[in-house]
Amino acid sequence: MAAYQICVRCENRWPVTYQPRQWCPSCRGVLLSPVSTDVPVPPSRRNFRWVARPAVPIGPAEPTTRKRGMGPTPRYREIPRWGLTDPRPVDTEYEPSRSETISDLAPTLLVGAAVVFGLAALAEAFRYGLLVFNRTRLVDPLALAVSDAAVWATQVGAPFVALGAAVACAVRLLEVRRRVFAERGEVDPRPSPTVLLGVVVPGVNLAMPGVLLTEIAGRDPRLLRAIRIWWVLWVLDAVMFVVVVLWRQRDTLQARADGVLLAACAAALATAVALTTLHVVRLFEGTDIWGRPLRHRRFTHATGPAYAPIAPIVPRPATADSPADTAALSQDDTPAGTQDERADVPEPAAST
Repeated sequence: MAAYQICVRCENRWPVTYQPRQWCPSCRGVLLSPVSTDVPVPPSRRNFRWVARPAVPIGPAEPTTRKRGMGPTPRYREIPRWGLTDPRPVDTEYEPSRSETISDLAPTLLVGAAVVFGLAALAEAFRYGLLVFNRTRLVDPLALAVSDAAVWATQVGAPFVALGAAVACAVRLLEVRRRVFAERGEVDPRPSPTVLLGVVVPGVNLAMPGVLLTEIAGRDPRLLRAIRIWWVLWVLDAVMFVVVVLWRQRDTLQARADGVLLAACAAALATAVALTTLHVVRLFEGTDIWGRPLRHRRFTHATGPAYAPIAPIVPRPATADSPADTAALSQDDTPAGTQDERADVPEPAAST
């Protein structure tokens, strides 16, 4: 999308390359904010206004004392079409490019991959339960047919959905890297073929995706933590896939039964990888895994106590200004046991 900036002094238009400029390269005047040439900007959102100026006469000015006769009234054969009216917006919808369309499918394909791998894990677990049940009893043919159909459908559909999700995520990674480096005012130092090969080539894709994501994560601790968790799960999923393939080379009955259990664990781990990938994709958009805006928790420095303590009750000091206060003070200073001791002393008998 082409954009340009208009100088307020020389009125030159300068195209925007990577980031907007502030000063005009020609006359060092102030540049206005970028204006798109593809989409018309309504007057309410403009930061400039059109000013009509009279044409400057060419050649020496004629003396004012010369009188000229009034010419004929100007006429037009048709209505003039010049003016300063806003052009009518063209009713054309914005058509995204093919890469943008593919990158927009990444969240949907990741959800589909998580669902398919989750069903595959359930199908393998159900088959393992049938194997355990078959040790002592016969298995119903209908249950066996349902188990075979579920395992076959998930094993056929899961690779295609996973491949589509991987391609969409690779294209989305390119789009996100371009956007992040453009916001920084830089250009992606890695060419697009290098990024794609680092995501697609087996073995290399165990290390390069994590490096490519870390380069654009910045200093966001939440995003860095999510990328590291995804990286660990991604490597574990690859190791689990190799273990399952090697384990299925054994021909014993117990090895085959254990292979079914390993396949269920591998499918469950692939489900976790798909969901974690979706979480990382959403974090780059500033949303959670459900697409809702993130709530950033901010901590501020506390300058006072966490709670307001109750001040202790301090008795007011008594003053001896008045006789009543003096009497009260003397009564309070009297020991507590004096009155009781006097009460216990018998009074002397009256003499006759």
